[in-house]
Amino acid sequence: MRTEKLKQEIKDYAKEIGIDKIGFAAADVFTELKERLRRQQELEYQSGFEKGSIEERTEPQRLLPEAQSIISIALAYPTRMKNAPKSTKEERRGLFARASWGMDYHDVLRNRLEKLNAFILERVPNAVNKVMVDTGELSDRAVAERAGIGFSGKNTSIITPEYGSFVYLGEMITNIPFIPDEPIEDGCGDCRKCLDACPTGALIEGGQLNAQRCIAFLTQTKDYLPDEFRTKIGNRVYGCDTCQQVCPKNKGIDFHIHPEFEPDPDISKPKLIPMLRISNREFKEKFDYISGSWRGKKPLQRNALIALGHYKDKTAVEEMIEVMKKDPRPVIRGTAAWSLGKIGTNQAFEAIKEAMKFEKDEQVLVEMEKGLEFNKEASIL
Repeated sequence: MRTEKLKQEIKDYAKEIGIDKIGFAAADVFTELKERLRRQQELEYQSGFEKGSIEERTEPQRLLPEAQSIISIALAYPTRMKNAPKSTKEERRGLFARASWGMDYHDVLRNRLEKLNAFILERVPNAVNKVMVDTGELSDRAVAERAGIGFSGKNTSIITPEYGSFVYLGEMITNIPFIPDEPIEDGCGDCRKCLDACPTGALIEGGQLNAQRCIAFLTQTKDYLPDEFRTKIGNRVYGCDTCQQVCPKNKGIDFHIHPEFEPDPDISKPKLIPMLRISNREFKEKFDYISGSWRGKKPLQRNALIALGHYKDKTAVEEMIEVMKKDPRPVIRGTAAWSLGKIGTNQAFEAIKEAMKFEKDEQVLVEMEKGLEFNKEASIL
């Protein structure tokens, strides 16, 4: 009875401090997830960003030996931008996924969980708790599913009845033996809209993701983007929302509950050309507070170059030529050359040929050849 009373007090306090959903789960081994992760590893579907071993990701007591329960929380974030700037021919813009709008959610959720932790310790001084938000070993989604926050959709997102899948997740492992909440029944049924809409076929039947093909993952990599995906990312500079946007459970969903998550339109839809030669200091000042900056400026600049190629933005040609000639990073020079070829002006092709005379990096030269291939394709047509 004492634990049930505490559980209700925690739920009430969670509402007070701006937690939209809270659920309680047993700290048992995530057996089904363990098998799925092993299968994912065998198929080489992992992103490489995962933290910890499969055992650490599925056995809470490896992370907190005294673990009895896990408290899962969710905060909703907006899906529509107020006063969103238009991308025009004179001023092309990129796009950050909605999960990177506003302040870095890791900081916001960690703040809420730390408050919750302090609240629990006031009532149970000998409680042992461990807080995690996304970067911890446990799967936030598996915990949220077990705790009744929502069900795991075919798009591999947790889908809540109230806020759809547009929620951030975090959890706290504790040695307090709370009575678990009931999981929510799967709501996808025969629907496969997300699977059909995924631009790269990254979603696999049975709710599995091949991270190596997922645009959200690919936009965060630092090397050359594989050729087959360059025409798929469009104007995305970070992340991808396609599988969430097409989900019927997300129809009409748009919550502006937390001021911290409100996007700055000029950051969430940044002008592409200024991104090409932004300094480290300028990047830090402008983008450092959002979650989409965690990999640094290089992946975002590479994606901006690809986006300008996607738009065939002739106004960007001179700036891109400068980048191709002078940027010290081979990936950026090479991507600039490819994108210049994609834009396809005579000035772009001549600049690529000229730059090839001085380029020493073999892969950059390969990318320059790819850029020139667009000229041959155009002549055939």
